[in-house]
Amino acid sequence: MTDRGIRNNNPGNIDNKQPWQGLMPKGEMTKEQKAEKRFAVFAEPKWGIRAIAKLLQTYEHKYKLDTVRGIIHRWAPPVENNTDAYVNAVAAALHVEPDQRIDVDHRLTAFNLVNAIIAHECSGYRYPDDVVNEALDLAGVLPK
Repeated sequence: MTDRGIRNNNPGNIDNKQPWQGLMPKGEMTKEQKAEKRFAVFAEPKWGIRAIAKLLQTYEHKYKLDTVRGIIHRWAPPVENNTDAYVNAVAAALHVEPDQRIDVDHRLTAFNLVNAIIAHECSGYRYPDDVVNEALDLAGVLPK
């Protein structure tokens, strides 16, 4: 069985609460995608990955969350996740301490953070680097 995040081209398992760019039109969805009530369904993986990057930018710019701990506690709250394990996994993937400041506008940081979230949300799954880089381009994360 395919992981929900992969099946829905939504590897961050982002809630369907806003009109994201790249959402799959209902008429093109599979039966399983049409049955999805909580999570967004994107037309292609690049759009779901773009949404991850846009949320991370919002977390940093609007909510001043600039550590792995701050970001992941908002992304995956403890009421429904083992957030501490998630924080530790992402921090290890980025080779930083959980409370060390990071910059999601820095291309390599964004690339590694997005990949770490996808791996955690989707049982270790990894998209090809070119797909992630295209999504970061779409999100406006500029190469530095």
